[in-house]
Amino acid sequence: MAEGRDPVVAYVALGANLGDAAASILAAMNALALLPGTSVTRRSGLYRSAPLEAEGPDFINAVVEISTLLSAPYLLTQLQVLELEAGRERPYRNAPRTLDLDLLLYGEASIASPSLTVPHPRMVQRAFVLLPLAEIAPLRVSAIQLDAVRDQSIDRL
Repeated sequence: MAEGRDPVVAYVALGANLGDAAASILAAMNALALLPGTSVTRRSGLYRSAPLEAEGPDFINAVVEISTLLSAPYLLTQLQVLELEAGRERPYRNAPRTLDLDLLLYGEASIASPSLTVPHPRMVQRAFVLLPLAEIAPLRVSAIQLDAVRDQSIDRL
């Protein structure tokens, strides 16, 4: 955590398609609010989407807006800890998962490091990210971006 820093508004995508996915998403939202120097300021509804470039049952997805004093790299580390605590395994790329947490946006920052890229490089290609993000932060998603993913299967629960 950075002492004396102003809070940053960040957006985190949540997804799960193993176990009780909806309960996992709601529990993760609550866990995010317990991170040091962090509060959840907005929560999207839950969405059901077909796997995209992945296998397994449909996903439950959401996006939260947080206000955080954590640096982006430390926030990423904390997201990965929450995934592990939820039983996340990574046997292969895009494997079904108990919990997936992606840092989408971190203030207005552009970050390109070996471990973190912000804005998230594939967020504009995914309806399961853009629709819940547009619900809580409509100025962060354009009509053109939404139109580009309109053929992806997604339903608000």
